[in-house]
Amino acid sequence: MTLRSLRNERKKWLTWKDILPLRELLQALPKIQGTFTCKGDIPTFTCKDSCAKTEEIIYKTAWATRPWRKGPFQIGNTFIDSEWQSFLKYNLLLPHLDLDDKIIGDIGCNNGYYLFRMLDLNPKKLVGFDPSPFYQTQFDFINHFAKSEIKYELLGVEHLPIYDLRFDTLFCLGVLYHRRDPVGTLKSLRKGLNSKGELFLDTFMIDGDMPVALCPGKTYSKIPNIYHIPTINALKNWGEKAGFSKMEVIDCVSTGLNEQRRTEWIKGESLGDFLNPDNPTQTIEGYPAPKRLYVKFLC
Repeated sequence: MTLRSLRNERKKWLTWKDILPLRELLQALPKIQGTFTCKGDIPTFTCKDSCAKTEEIIYKTAWATRPWRKGPFQIGNTFIDSEWQSFLKYNLLLPHLDLDDKIIGDIGCNNGYYLFRMLDLNPKKLVGFDPSPFYQTQFDFINHFAKSEIKYELLGVEHLPIYDLRFDTLFCLGVLYHRRDPVGTLKSLRKGLNSKGELFLDTFMIDGDMPVALCPGKTYSKIPNIYHIPTINALKNWGEKAGFSKMEVIDCVSTGLNEQRRTEWIKGESLGDFLNPDNPTQTIEGYPAPKRLYVKFLC
């Protein structure tokens, strides 16, 4: 299937019966004058001349598009208190970023929180990949106010080799462990980069010096589609097999309740429900509790 036919086919996903009512809410959003800024931890839209009715429409539209996993965002008087305090991850990476005049891609971009934050770093082009019409709807809600030129593609990492751009920098944050073939995924990411490109990646990890990976059973931390959780050396070997020349470790961080927690803006459980109540160093299944490895791969 060609890239054009993929785009045309996936555009139809926005008319699915559970998505279409949300798209209709977006269409009904009024045009509002104001200022969007992404200089701080919370991308914020400040209304110039809002009224109670306008603020009510904003709130009802945002509330209808729950659950909000990534964020937070401030749109007028509406504070979207997302499950993840995504600025903690972004600020960890920020000192390592040089995006000025570069073509940037975010693979598995969710609602685009990181892309909106990157607007402040003067990139040449920003492209988000995520095969979820629901997350694109959240992105389109925020972008109604941001009015950015970020391009959102209903595509996945597997489409990078046929994509019509090669990227200077790619981000793949919290995706690799959802893929059945980690080396194949890294190969696709490598093919999406230019000859001097770089990849910022984070993944669940386990401690140890051996190049091995944990392969959970049905769930890990109550998440069903987790396939491989590597040690640092296992990830390094995967990267070499995928064609990367070097892997630099940025940090290893245990996920805490300050970063991921239940709020009224999500539906269901969060990290506090996923850990062993008698031993928070373990998941509910008895595996090591979530710990993330942040790395940069170089071509």
